[in-house]
Amino acid sequence: MKFTLECSLIFSKPLKDVDIDSLLQGSSDVLQRGAPKGQGARIQKLQLKDDRLELTITSGRYVRPHDALFRLKNLLASELGKKYHIGIRDTEAKSYLIEFELECEPKKDLEIIYAKKIDFKGKNCILLLEDLDEGFLKKNCVDRMISLIKEKIQKQYYEGKEEYWELIWSSIEKKHVWSKNPTEVMEERGWIMHRGRGQWIFGPIATRIIKTMEQIVVDELLKPLSVDEVIIPKAVTWDVWKKSGHAKNLYGEIYYLCPPKSRDPKQWEDVVDIYKITGEVPTKLIKEKIKDPIGGMSYAQCPPFWPYVAGKTLSDEAMPLKVFDRSGTSMRYESGGIHGIERVDEFHRIEFVWIGYPDQVKKLHKEIIKHYKHIFNEILDLEWRMAFVTPWFMAQEGLLDLADEKKEIGTIDFEAYLPYRGTRKDSEWLEFQNASNNGDKYPKGFNVKAKGSNELYSGCTGIGLERWLSVFIAQKGIDPENWPKEFRERIGTVPNEIRFL
Repeated sequence: MKFTLECSLIFSKPLKDVDIDSLLQGSSDVLQRGAPKGQGARIQKLQLKDDRLELTITSGRYVRPHDALFRLKNLLASELGKKYHIGIRDTEAKSYLIEFELECEPKKDLEIIYAKKIDFKGKNCILLLEDLDEGFLKKNCVDRMISLIKEKIQKQYYEGKEEYWELIWSSIEKKHVWSKNPTEVMEERGWIMHRGRGQWIFGPIATRIIKTMEQIVVDELLKPLSVDEVIIPKAVTWDVWKKSGHAKNLYGEIYYLCPPKSRDPKQWEDVVDIYKITGEVPTKLIKEKIKDPIGGMSYAQCPPFWPYVAGKTLSDEAMPLKVFDRSGTSMRYESGGIHGIERVDEFHRIEFVWIGYPDQVKKLHKEIIKHYKHIFNEILDLEWRMAFVTPWFMAQEGLLDLADEKKEIGTIDFEAYLPYRGTRKDSEWLEFQNASNNGDKYPKGFNVKAKGSNELYSGCTGIGLERWLSVFIAQKGIDPENWPKEFRERIGTVPNEIRFL
């Protein structure tokens, strides 16, 4: 790696009669600190012009020039303040040229914000930045840009590839009562009603099925594992998504939360008057009266729980910590991806989160899978399979080890065959459930520790009730006589269909 920074220190007044060279005599030690001998930063050019000291600083892998600049600033501020009562008013970077090696040659050129120019020669990248302020340099944005370029190039090799998928278990093939689309049939019968984009109203029958499934989860999974119920916010602020990692990539799927600038009725009188006169809500005018987004609606249900334990040390008696939430809906903007009740913008889930020592989390992960097997085989009588999956971006970030034959850290997907989509071999099966051992990702992100040990793991499993309903009706139909005996016993008397004239 090679770094060349052209920068300036601006003083509170001109440095008349100041011997800048003597003040910088001890700078070599400052610029070498923390680096192997002779491999720190160096001042290649130095020129004093009135109240401005212009510098060219170079370095290799050790001691970035911008770090060296602030070391020099501290050194000079101390000396100038004592002897001359002169301060340093500002720091500027006119040009920052960075050259570094890549793991693989880019397939195509790319652009990133703040970069004046990016050139590639084989695996060599030359990055040019200009007119950088002190805040940009202090926040270590330069190294983040280098990492981002490497990430984008790696992504070029993954684009278009599906996630890693390995089948680990499959139920026997079963004879299904029909091959109709469950969403279409339930909508025709008035069991469900499409309302808005990716949003559904569930009538009495569909609701009874969903509530019965929810109770099955409580009775057959959560109670046996002694999981405590909590209420997790469904409005998620940026600080949570920064720590959970979601702030890196989810922006196109968020329903954003923008509070009003004021709740004063006078500030909203024109909006109200326009609606009363025209019968139309003036959305453009509303945009002018709301603040920037403070976050968004719950995208993945577990992150907003983590502030409850963030920065805390859990006792041995508290672990493994096991909680679940079913207090409200989650929201994702699925755009063109919405399809029936299998993929919706607003969905109902039960979220189970567990935290503990690695062995505790691994053990619970296996126990949860065992309970799911019982529910899907013995109660719902589904045709389904399990697969170990690794999304490409998780593998790229090093969050999962694809070489781990034990499949202990990662996600187990539960997929069901949907007869209406075609043959088992050629049709897409629906991922209707998963269970993940997330390793130390969340405990590290939220700085959660344990007494006597800093190594904690966590896991989560979200039960998407719309998908359970879709799978069940796709295989078992809408006639209760075709439903498994134990499920019929649990659901009891099915409500009558609502008829409309």
